[in-house]
Amino acid sequence: MIDLHSHLLPGLDDGPLTWEESLEMARAALNQGIRAVVATPHHGDGVHDNPAELVLETVDRMNRFYAQSRVPLTVLPGQEIRVYSGLLDDLEKGKLLPLGNSRYLLLELPDEWDKHSLLELFHELRLLNYKPVLAHPERYAPFIRNPSLLAEYVEAGALGQVTAHSLLGRYGSAIRRTALHMCRDGTIHLLSSDAHRPRTRGYEMDRAYRTLEREAGREYAEALAENSRRVLRGEDAGGARAPRRLRKAWFF
Repeated sequence: MIDLHSHLLPGLDDGPLTWEESLEMARAALNQGIRAVVATPHHGDGVHDNPAELVLETVDRMNRFYAQSRVPLTVLPGQEIRVYSGLLDDLEKGKLLPLGNSRYLLLELPDEWDKHSLLELFHELRLLNYKPVLAHPERYAPFIRNPSLLAEYVEAGALGQVTAHSLLGRYGSAIRRTALHMCRDGTIHLLSSDAHRPRTRGYEMDRAYRTLEREAGREYAEALAENSRRVLRGEDAGGARAPRRLRKAWFF
């Protein structure tokens, strides 16, 4: 199993405070069958500034620390990039990191955004051969009010990434319904942990995949897991859709 969205690096954002906490998270991930994690600290959100060089250095240190601790978890570099005005310039300057060694960029939306500006950003990224991945769209108010709005962004080239805790109802029933609705619409392509801390926002990927199997069928859950592998291989990820026979139950 692969986790493409995790706040595993200590002291860089609102993730673990210490290397020992990070080690506890790594062991929890391994116990669930996760073998590779992309570390995606927040960047560009007005609070956290974690440019590429810092992330690369910390990931390298973390892999050495895990190896010394006999924890066989592979950590790859990435960022959770808040959409901001200088994003394309910073990408050109090498300050931004895709997921692993891929061309997929994990993007977090601001509290308010302009649809046309965002669609233009996706267009520019595609011209540069990058593929935007929208982090936890099920948690944004406009999509909670109307989950089908995500389809327009997917048609513009974005992928939807749902958070494990959302599927498990950790953020409430409305967000869980939104996540399932998006799965039904075929606008969710990836499942990730968005893990932050060992006990408060830890790893529950195994339970989330079991929830997907129960709610949407094994084929759909396996398709999302395969998409994560495709991302790290630099291949096309997309096309997953829940079985038609299960969609009616997900209407609001």
